[in-house]
Amino acid sequence: MSRQKVLLLPLEKLQSPWCDDVIAALGDRHEIRLLDKTQSLEPQFTEVDVVIDQGGSVGTRGMMDAATSAKLWQILGTGFDHFDLSYIRQKGIAVANCPGQFSSTALAETAMMFILMLAHRYVATHRNFLDGVLYEPMGVELTGQTLGILGFGASGQELAIRARAFGMRIVATDAQQIDARILDRIQPDFIGTPADTERVIAESDYLSLHLHLNDDTHHLIGAEQLALMKPTASLINVSRGALVDEDALHAALSDGVIGGAGVDVYSQEPPDASHPVYQLPQVLSTNHIAGCTDGTSRKRAACAAENVDRIAARLEPLYRIDL
Repeated sequence: MSRQKVLLLPLEKLQSPWCDDVIAALGDRHEIRLLDKTQSLEPQFTEVDVVIDQGGSVGTRGMMDAATSAKLWQILGTGFDHFDLSYIRQKGIAVANCPGQFSSTALAETAMMFILMLAHRYVATHRNFLDGVLYEPMGVELTGQTLGILGFGASGQELAIRARAFGMRIVATDAQQIDARILDRIQPDFIGTPADTERVIAESDYLSLHLHLNDDTHHLIGAEQLALMKPTASLINVSRGALVDEDALHAALSDGVIGGAGVDVYSQEPPDASHPVYQLPQVLSTNHIAGCTDGTSRKRAACAAENVDRIAARLEPLYRIDL
């Protein structure tokens, strides 16, 4: 296995533990350097074999132009809606990501956290604690409640496993046929295709989104879809902000069309915290931290390191997204 020159493109203020874990995963098998944005690009990209782009949002066209010797551009993350894939295709550089299975546990845990907090009305409960009020509000037990999952990939499946432990019913859709062994293990009450989306929305007490963002899924949840939900139902989004029309969500919550929401991702990031929807007491908001765990960092680093090793061994990289 030949020693590769690796250039790591870090996100400012978010290097630890992400970059540290990549360096640890690569060990001394390869030469790795961090990009210095204060220096000119071309010398830093000279003879670089692999570029590791933290989050897929650091790389620019100028960097892609400079990466004349790169065999792989590895995105250290799952989503690539902020990445200029069409431009890099013209350069003939293979592009891979770290797909959903490497962050699925973290996303599922955050979605389950939102479900539990909404069921037990955390905001109102905490307010009553501060006001010295005991025994109120009344929570809702999850046993027998229906969890709808749009996108039954890795994180959707992990959420279903956790929700099963709370006695919830599972109804889901996915564009791909789910392996029979997975269905046997999780045993959802219903698994359908995107054509069954309205059915799942209407049945759900909690509706959780686990989809990629693309032209077909942009604002998948708007006023029409929210109107299908139960007035007591809650929407959970730990995937991509633009899956949901924020203005429509605000209207639905304000008018009592649905009961609550747990949101970790936003159409605009950093989000506009002053948006009226995030001022509502039945909305829980976190700052795009669903996938930010020590486990996700280590698993993504291992994924990237494996692809560097594969390039060194002249093997096809795993999880290509440019084909």
